[in-house]
Parts: sequence; structure tokens; C-alpha cells
Amino acid sequence: MDYQGTIIEESLTNKKVLQLVEILSTKVERVTEKHKTPWLKQWTLHKVLISTDKAESIAEDISRSLDDEHSWYADFKNKTHHYIIFRDKVFFIDRNSKEQYDEAKKYGISLGIPTYQVDFHPEIKEWER
Repeated sequence: MDYQGTIIEESLTNKKVLQLVEILSTKVERVTEKHKTPWLKQWTLHKVLISTDKAESIAEDISRSLDDEHSWYADFKNKTHHYIIFRDKVFFIDRNSKEQYDEAKKYGISLGIPTYQVDFHPEIKEWER
């Protein structure tokens, strides 16, 4: 089962990683104070599709490509698993595991990423299982 997610182009120091994924759509969003990225005027959000057989290696490539000056993350998921990718750290999460989500959230907050941006899965709802 393929993965879908979002990569913010401005988060990448090496944009060649975008050539490894299928870009489904692109949206440019004006940066506001809430984004906590005052060094940027916009975010270019790419909705991406990643094949299952390449997901792990692409997650590692994205991790190495994320800006090392600022704290960013990228993520992609399917019905059962969720890759949450930080610079030099990749979480491969079972989507039914609140504990695994909590660990990724705690890590993101420790990097200074705003809490509202790391609210990957605040609670597991029975209907989502």
C-alpha cells in the first residue's frame, strides 16, 4: 500500500529528493507568525505519493536532506504505518500506537517545533482502527 504525505520544499537543503517521489499536487502558502518560520515568506507544500518498496530509503534520503539550521519534519503515511521524518531521525510508527506517536511528538517538541505542528495523532479513535 503506497504512502501519501507532504514535503515542504523550503525545508530541504537538497531538493533533489523531490525527484524520488511522485508529486501529486503543489500548494504555495504564505508564511504567517503562527508558522514560526520568520526567515521565509512562503511554504511550498508538495503532496507526494511514495511506493511501499521505496518508502524506507526515501525517508532516510529526506532525513539527510532536511535543513540542519532550522527544525523541520516531513511525513507520509498509509492506512497502517506513518513515517515521521526529522533531520537525522526517522520514526516508523504503527498507526494504532499512541505511545509511538507520543515519542515522535516529544522529539519534535524537543527540537523547538511548535506543539500544534507535531500533533500527528493526538488520540487513537476506535473508528480509525
